[in-house]
Amino acid sequence: MYADFFGLSSEPFQINPDPRFYYASKQHRRAKAYLEYGVMRNEGFIVITGEVGAGKTTVVRGLLEGLDADKVVAANLVTTQLDAEDTLRMVGAAFGVRVKDVSKSDLLMALEAFLVNHTSQGKRCLLIVDEAQNLTHRAVEELRMLSNFQYGQQALLQTFLIGQPEFRSILQSPGMQQLRQRVTATCHIGPLDLAETQGYIEHRLKCAGGKPERPSFDEAAFEAIFKATNGIPRRINLLCDRLLLSGFLANKDTFDLAAVNEVTTELNEESSAPIRTVAASPAPEGPGWTDSFTQGLGYATAPLDVDLTQLHLPASLGQAISGQIATLNAEQYDIRLRRLEGSALRLERINLEILVMLQRLVKAASVEPPDKEG
Repeated sequence: MYADFFGLSSEPFQINPDPRFYYASKQHRRAKAYLEYGVMRNEGFIVITGEVGAGKTTVVRGLLEGLDADKVVAANLVTTQLDAEDTLRMVGAAFGVRVKDVSKSDLLMALEAFLVNHTSQGKRCLLIVDEAQNLTHRAVEELRMLSNFQYGQQALLQTFLIGQPEFRSILQSPGMQQLRQRVTATCHIGPLDLAETQGYIEHRLKCAGGKPERPSFDEAAFEAIFKATNGIPRRINLLCDRLLLSGFLANKDTFDLAAVNEVTTELNEESSAPIRTVAASPAPEGPGWTDSFTQGLGYATAPLDVDLTQLHLPASLGQAISGQIATLNAEQYDIRLRRLEGSALRLERINLEILVMLQRLVKAASVEPPDKEG
């Protein structure tokens, strides 16, 4: 409802990735350039990593929309918490290959025949694997084996691996040496800086039909949003969406430091109140919503009461355990982040319903009663 109030054609700060709102920061341009380079090269793996909510999926979807469907056949694999064979079947299903009631060998032959058929027609086949940090070692090996398919001297499949930062550690583990040799480029998407945060907000408002003067943010408001979100696009969206909703309810279209702080406090209370934290590790640098936000989600973990120096573990096993712990931490963080986002959306709907009821009550109360005949 606030879109009409601010004269917007759509809601500018939706949480779901939308290529229409792609903001070309320096890091996002670099990531997109690497992906485009991978499409042109048509071999090996391109690895893109970034924090939860950094905009990885938006970059990928923007790339997909720009591809010529007559020249590139793209398949997107999102569900990655599977074993090796199920991952292979998901790849086949993503490309439209029959995977039900067929053996693994038959599936591999069918998939190879599919790739050869399209390559012989002058088309390129592209596989995009999102949430790559959840892949098991055996699943990664299956993907690597698919890169061995060739048609003459030409590779049949190009693969993009998109994941959270811990995937970089997984990639450096001893068992990933063969995959690393197939990686042609890697890129990490970090948070936006202060100037980019302001540019990001203004860009999304403009894409949604906003005018420069409405809604408007003063300099202190932009700085407060940056500090509260640490420059993570999804967190910026969550905060700004609530900020515009509060402006709509209060009938105001300008936002200052006090307005941002008020909404930040609300989000802090919502994220931390239901969660009881244990002895936490040091909070991230930079005060603001992010500290309370991550601690409230239970992302900080208690130190292990174990002397690891007394455990004589092989180096490979120790690295594997560390990688698994990092993966579990990230999964817990992402799950609770999604819960918070869902809570925010539910609260928004409740507020809007209350507003509509109040408007109806005011309208009903303002109607003059009919004159009574004496």
